[in-house]
Amino acid sequence: MIKPHYRVFACFFLFAFALGALLARLPDVQQHLGLDKAQLGLMLIGMAIGSLVSVSVGAQWVDRMGARLTALVTVLGTAFCYALIPWLPNAILVFVTLFVAGILAGLLEINLNLEADRIEAQINKRMMNRAHGMWSLGFFVTALLAAGIRQAGVPVEAHTGAAFGLVVLASLILLPGMTNAPHRPDSKPHEEGEHRIALPTLGLLPLCIIGIAAFLIEGTGVDWSVIYMRDAFHVEPLIGGLSLTAFTGLMTLGRLFADPVVERYGPRAVAATLLTVAAVGSLLIGLAPHPYVAIAGFGMIGVGCSCVYPLAVSAAAQRTDRPAAVNVAALAQISFVIFFAGPPLLGFVAEHFGIRVSYLVVLPVIVAGLLLTGHLQPKRKMEAVAADA
Repeated sequence: MIKPHYRVFACFFLFAFALGALLARLPDVQQHLGLDKAQLGLMLIGMAIGSLVSVSVGAQWVDRMGARLTALVTVLGTAFCYALIPWLPNAILVFVTLFVAGILAGLLEINLNLEADRIEAQINKRMMNRAHGMWSLGFFVTALLAAGIRQAGVPVEAHTGAAFGLVVLASLILLPGMTNAPHRPDSKPHEEGEHRIALPTLGLLPLCIIGIAAFLIEGTGVDWSVIYMRDAFHVEPLIGGLSLTAFTGLMTLGRLFADPVVERYGPRAVAATLLTVAAVGSLLIGLAPHPYVAIAGFGMIGVGCSCVYPLAVSAAAQRTDRPAAVNVAALAQISFVIFFAGPPLLGFVAEHFGIRVSYLVVLPVIVAGLLLTGHLQPKRKMEAVAADA
């Protein structure tokens, strides 16, 4: 019998696997549609807009549909949208398709984070970080496969279609047995007509700032690491690519192996340590005198941002002022804004003040997140609940 948290792991992995297949072939899609970089960027905003709409108003729909139906619709729906895109004849249809995919991705984000938190309470064991680690692992696997597939000259339609087929097959095996995990005993139910739009509250604001710090670090690592190595040190592509490899690899490892550490030391201590590591890593990158020092810095920010957002999600889901789905959606909403808007803003800084400066301006945000880690729990709430029981 498949354990409930393994089904959550599978959803995270399959979603990232299908999305990664499309992102790896974006140059082919760009060439097919005849777009320049600016036009491609505007087209991709469709997914960002859809995600923001979804996490703002989708919490009640996730509660109504339940975990299994939401998982099937969102995992299969996003994979289908990504497989359809290479067949579309113009950028407008691609934008619309990405908008739909973004809506589904937002619902998936709310559903899986809620289920992960509730399963943690049910099994009295942390697994939120491993769940997000499977998302990172899905991207890592599909990126490795895509490099060889593209080198072999496989058409983009066949590549994304095969990824969709694998997602369908795995989903039909793993997801039909998915059930709703029981709500936490202290959670507030989502009543009809209540909290139609998920907005951050003052009580949730510290967790939002922690999430912003994590996503801003991730954006600098994913979007700018290779460009930084090229512009700052003029290294060959292989050495430049090591920055992204170090970042993504250590972020994945951090997420996959963090849960026992969090269980032992508590979310507060772990988040504070990770954000400290991220701050030192950003400082190293900004001041690095040698390419390998910068690569070490990218590895440090990869570790530093690995588990901070999952810990903030767990804390948001455990708040009792509103339904858990609403708080998770509100946290995702503000974090997604930074995830999509942060890299372009840092690009503006890099253009006018130098790319090194763009890694130094994130330090105040990291420090702010570090100072607010006191709003995370010093130890697992599940232990206290078990002791009371």
